[in-house]
Amino acid sequence: AFHVGSCSSVLAPLLPAHLRVRSRAHWGKGIQHFDAGSCAVSKLPPSIPGCPLPRHLSWENSSDGASAGGLARCWLPGPARGSPGPLPQAALAGVQAAWWGCQAGGFVSPLVQEGSLSCWKAEERDQRVPGSPVPYDATCACLCRGVRRSYSPGCCLMALLLPLGQMAYCQHIGVEFMFINDLEQCQWIRQKFETPGIMQFTNEEKRTLLARLVRSTRFEEFLHRKWSSEKRFGLEGCEVLIPALKTIIDKSSEKGVDYVIMGMPHRGRLNVLANVIRKELEQIFCQFDSKLEAADEGSGDVKYHLGMYHRRINRVTDRNITLSLVANPSHLEAADPVVQGKTKAEQFYCGDTEGKKVMSILLHGDAAFAGQGIVYETFHLSDLPSYTTHGTVHVVVNNQIGFTTDPRMARSSPYPTDVARVVNAPIFHVNADDPEAVVYVCNVAAEWRSTFHKDVVVDLVCYRRNGHNEMDEPMFTQPLMYKQIRKQKPVLQKYAELLISQGVVNQLEYEEEIAKYDKICEEAHARSKDEKILHIKHWLDSPWPGFFTLDGQPRSMTCPSTGLNEEDLTHIGQVASSVPVEDFTIHGGLSRILKTRGEMVKNRTVDWALAEYMAFGSLLKEGIHIRLSGQDVERGTFSHRHHVLHDQNVDKRTCIPMNHLWPNQAPYTVCNSSLSEYGVLGFELGFAMASPNALVLWEAQFGDFHNTAQCIIDQFICPGQAKWVRQNGIVLLLPHGMEGMGPEHSSARPERFLQMCNDDPDVFPKLDDFDVRQLYDCNWIVVNCSTPANFFHVLRRQILLPFRKPLIIFTPKSLLRHPEARSSFDDMLPGTHFLRVIPDSGPAAQSPERVKRVLFCTGKVYYDLTRERKARQMEADVAVTRVEQLSPFPFDLLQLEAQKYPAAELVWCQEEHKNQGYYDYVKPRLRTTINRAKPVWYAGREPAAAPATGNKKTHLTELQRLLDTAFNLDAFKDLA
Repeated sequence: AFHVGSCSSVLAPLLPAHLRVRSRAHWGKGIQHFDAGSCAVSKLPPSIPGCPLPRHLSWENSSDGASAGGLARCWLPGPARGSPGPLPQAALAGVQAAWWGCQAGGFVSPLVQEGSLSCWKAEERDQRVPGSPVPYDATCACLCRGVRRSYSPGCCLMALLLPLGQMAYCQHIGVEFMFINDLEQCQWIRQKFETPGIMQFTNEEKRTLLARLVRSTRFEEFLHRKWSSEKRFGLEGCEVLIPALKTIIDKSSEKGVDYVIMGMPHRGRLNVLANVIRKELEQIFCQFDSKLEAADEGSGDVKYHLGMYHRRINRVTDRNITLSLVANPSHLEAADPVVQGKTKAEQFYCGDTEGKKVMSILLHGDAAFAGQGIVYETFHLSDLPSYTTHGTVHVVVNNQIGFTTDPRMARSSPYPTDVARVVNAPIFHVNADDPEAVVYVCNVAAEWRSTFHKDVVVDLVCYRRNGHNEMDEPMFTQPLMYKQIRKQKPVLQKYAELLISQGVVNQLEYEEEIAKYDKICEEAHARSKDEKILHIKHWLDSPWPGFFTLDGQPRSMTCPSTGLNEEDLTHIGQVASSVPVEDFTIHGGLSRILKTRGEMVKNRTVDWALAEYMAFGSLLKEGIHIRLSGQDVERGTFSHRHHVLHDQNVDKRTCIPMNHLWPNQAPYTVCNSSLSEYGVLGFELGFAMASPNALVLWEAQFGDFHNTAQCIIDQFICPGQAKWVRQNGIVLLLPHGMEGMGPEHSSARPERFLQMCNDDPDVFPKLDDFDVRQLYDCNWIVVNCSTPANFFHVLRRQILLPFRKPLIIFTPKSLLRHPEARSSFDDMLPGTHFLRVIPDSGPAAQSPERVKRVLFCTGKVYYDLTRERKARQMEADVAVTRVEQLSPFPFDLLQLEAQKYPAAELVWCQEEHKNQGYYDYVKPRLRTTINRAKPVWYAGREPAAAPATGNKKTHLTELQRLLDTAFNLDAFKDLA
């Protein structure tokens, strides 16, 4: 909105004499009031008649009693008499609406006129003034005409104000900010755009901008000349992106930032790597050589998905700057939360609590920014205490099309950037064919982020000169648009002609700049021919200095004992069962829980929650930061954890006992997340990328909720090391178990994780240091622990291993309080370790030759089997062996188990349905361990579409049926 404050002393000198208020005595007589909102305009342009010099125009209220931001008051002569009189209400409202229209609807000049598609949908385009290059709000235009009809042309306040509004908001820059509900922020933006002449550049700045455009443009042209038939997803049509990013980095470096983490889609990535990150050109050109062999480092990835990490001097600020471009899959916007998590981690480790040293820049396409829900999820993390990165600069490469889909078919919102409005992020639309406007907007965006530590969006309204890729034909689907695009001069040519006409450079200097960069590219291309092998490790986006050897190998292939001395176990248990803060009142029910914990410590036993507490507490003592995130993790979905205590009498007063364990311990972060899986898991993955010396865990509220984050699991966690040589030690805690609670909340879908394991089911590995080497060769570790002690050990092993792998843990629900699911301190003392397989230790193991059947199982079903076996008095006839680590598969230990019981049938027993769970994974591997000498039978639920029944009686019937099969020694006689 717009308001004219006390204008008598401010407007008067700028108005013709017959328009001026003659004295303050006139104030208060017949004055017209209207609600002003809160707008400030800094200066009027010197070209306004009657204004010989720029004058500061303060729209603040004078001392006549009007409240701040309140009623606007202005006197002008009546239209008939030429004498002082009140400005008519309708006319004054027209002034207000017209100015508001400029601010709220001053859009970007379209790049392509008739027959084009633009970033606005058809109904918005129809509202432009005919023949005008400015998309101009029709309502505003009508109101302007209405005001002019009320006054003679020389007497119109609109004539004074409208040019100012058009200059600020209706040229090549459009600003969306009127929805921001913070006056200071709105005033700041107005000052940046309403001050006439503020967008001025020195000749040196213009030459720098031209040189950056030369590099951006000639890089794409060089690639096109050398590899015209290769996909590269070039930047043609938005070459200004390179100067834009460099401007943001330059300004941020000037403001104190020394580390910038970036995420972007494939379009323009090679150009960004070359001209922003400064990746060696020969390494980029190597990626186009189809004859080069890949190093034995994994599958690798296509060149336009790769990342990079580089530290260099910023030539503008002469300060060190570290740049990291995060590798990403083709799944657009999937890298957004990953970048934010890595940024948060880097801020955390360097103590940057306000985001002054480390920042993130996210690049987007217009269709993906509007269409991908992960954008919304990531925005909603931006201001949460444990997730904020204190502002991100978002740059949208708005080429006004999504592959072949028009904007009118791609989104329901007017603009692709509307999602950013949910967090009050200002949106700066800018014509990408006006490089100076782009650079100015990027400077403002970087200053906004530095000033307010909030998100900001730069919308580069551009076009895509080629199709979706260089091999694609866009004329099939957008013929008129591409006819117009073919007529467009490249932005470099336009800007060079402008600077030459201004005398900033001459033609010879321009050509020399082009020749200089062309020579750099040619020389790099010649060097690239000397390369013989493609190394993925040259493209690592998150190095861990000192963790590996210089050639990137683990420093050892051993893992020490994960046990702990009894004094530490007791100390952690005592803290876990107390409130280490004085005058802190906890809930009565929680008092009973803590009392039970204290009794367990006295009895030298632990349950699931206490085992987790001891694993975390011991790692904190060793300087390992622990971060546990997810929905309701502070208390725990099943009210078992209680890592954050709440004072029952003081609002918002909390206590985290885990942070009171040791004098110099590492910090423990436990944080309830927003109700998001995709965004939060991606965030935690990014956090875990930053350092190997942290245990980062994400817990699903229920195990099946991970499926809304499947993209992060499938594209980052599972193949991340193979594609990008990027190890990651993130831990997924997925509650799992068939307990009669219905199809949802029962299965964490273990079959999906096991299907993606990279071990060969038909090959028995021949390895030295079998268990550790197996872990090193796998893509991730999948476990289903049946005891608290094993859970304790696997968490500690995750950090004590000399390398990092993702860890998937199917955690229990009913076992959290099961009286038999307890472990002794003896199972956690020095010398103990994680048990990949837990053999039967009862009568069956004492007389193995008499055993008729071996039941292999994993997880909670073990307790059902042992209870049933005891009831049937079959302890000597049936052995029950627990497979705690499913992947990598413990071939060696299960071979010993099978050999121990030579006369026994081998049966895999699970509570999941046959087409789900573990059976299809375990069966071929178990057969490999015995050289396929015996069949491996199945005892469990029948195949089904749903993970579980919703009927309690049916659930119990199914459970009894699988137990009957497991202990019926004749069950498979007819099938042999």
